This record gives sequence, structure tokens and C-alpha cells, in this order.
Amino acid sequence: MSQSTIKGRIPPGELLATGHLGCPGCGGGLAMRLVLKALGPETIITSPAYAWTILAGPEPQSALSVPHLRVSPGAAAAAASGIRAALDAQGDRETTVLAWAEAGDTSSAGLQALSDAAERNEDILFVCHDAGAGLIAGVPCPPAGPLETQAAAGSTGAPTPHPGKDLIGILAAHRILYAATCTVAHPVDLIEKVQKTRAFRGTKFLHLLAPCPPNWKISCDQTIDLARQAVRTRVFPLFEVENGQRWRFTADHPGDPVEPYFHRQGRFGNLTPEQVRRLQSEVDARWEMLKRRVEFGS
Repeated sequence: MSQSTIKGRIPPGELLATGHLGCPGCGGGLAMRLVLKALGPETIITSPAYAWTILAGPEPQSALSVPHLRVSPGAAAAAASGIRAALDAQGDRETTVLAWAEAGDTSSAGLQALSDAAERNEDILFVCHDAGAGLIAGVPCPPAGPLETQAAAGSTGAPTPHPGKDLIGILAAHRILYAATCTVAHPVDLIEKVQKTRAFRGTKFLHLLAPCPPNWKISCDQTIDLARQAVRTRVFPLFEVENGQRWRFTADHPGDPVEPYFHRQGRFGNLTPEQVRRLQSEVDARWEMLKRRVEFGS
């Protein structure tokens, strides 16, 4: 897709100002910018303690042009549910309540509140910001997958890839209205999925891959290319599921070998050939399972 075509399909408004505290090449900053472009100014954000607690800037300043409530770890979905109830009581059905949490928080401390919100079918959009760090407020935690990193607490060694929780599968089992994966390397796909969530009244979930250069030990100009490579290798496939049953791929996945993808990241400099082979087998197995879901709806 040409640059002019991409530009014409991305909303022009800016709700994330310059001067936020993200590093050069910050995938999280680009992710927030694109999501807010798709949602528009009638949005309220709630996020737990992690990068976006500080990326917006020190209070009372903020690079975000929409309200932003910072909450304790694990509480993003619960806080979003409360805000939604308050807006409904005021007769406001137009404002989007956006729960935004890091992947470690989503898959660990925040999973209970998210599951409860999904069970009640709260009218919120939950975005799992996957920076691939496997942390909650800087503390190592269970990974979020599909292939996340994990390092033992206090370990000085490099992290190793680890099979994570199938977050989309978990949310699909709740039969929520819409769930999807997306990346900052596919901005049109991301924008369209965010805009699609606005057509549903109920719980929506997006798992958004946004590489973090310092954590991945990559240069700031590799963020987009590595996110794109994650899709091409099927490490992070792009797909969507409606009502927990209708699964659909939203991009091409050539199935490139995973070895170059992992070796480009400095954090995986200690991978052995045997570990790479196991990773390839894990990716292939998950891909076959996903293809069955797309074909048979389960």
C-alpha cells in the first residue's frame, strides 16, 4: 500500500501532542496516537501503573488531549466499568471509555477485572499494549503471548521467549462482541479495527503489538520493521473474532522463518539453535490452531 493511500485512510486529527516522554521510536507512543485518531476527542482513558502512567508527562501537564485516569495495577477494566456507569447515568452514550494496560498487567493482575467486565458485557474498549517486556510496573510477571519474554525476578541474564497466555482465545471464550490483534506496523488495519469497535455496544478487546526499543535492545528506527516481521513470521498474526465464533485473518502471513526475527533483537543474543527450533515449532503449532479456528469457528 502506497504512502499516499495510507495517509488518506488515517484520520488527520491529533490527540497526542508532541513532547510526551516516550523514547525515540517508542511503539507505545505511536500506538496511543493511532488509537486516539480512530476514536476521536470523545474518549476517556484509564490505565494502571506502567509506562503510560508517565509517558503523558508529569501532572498537571499532559500530552494527552483527553481525560486520563491513572489507577492501581490490575484495576483498568474495573475503573473503566465505573466510568462507563457514570456516563450512562448522565445519558452520555457517545463517549468511549478506553482501558489501556500493559500486556503483563492484562494477563496477570488485570485479568480478573477484565474477565468480570467481559462477563457483564460492559461497554468499554480494552487495549492490551504489548511492548514485549513481560512487566507490571517494572516487575517481571507471567507473559501475555503469543510469544512473550520472561526473566526471573532479580535475574541478570537475558530474557528468553516463553509461550504466553492466549488472550484473544480467553476473551473469545467470553463471547464478547469483538476482539482482534493489531500492530503499529499496520496502521490502516489498526485504525479500521478501532473504528469497528465503535459499532458494538459491549466489551471490545484489542491486543496491540508495539515494540519497545530499549527493552528489545534495538535501534529506534527498527520499531516498525520488527513489528511487521512479527506478522510475517506468524509470531504475532493479525486476525479478528466476532461473538467468539467468527474468526478472520486481516493480513497476509507468509510464514518467514523466526530465527532472523529473534536474532535481530539484542535481548535474545543468548538463544541457542535448539531454542530457535523449539520456538519455530511453537509458532507453527499455534498457527495451525489459529487456522482451524478461522476455518471452523472454534
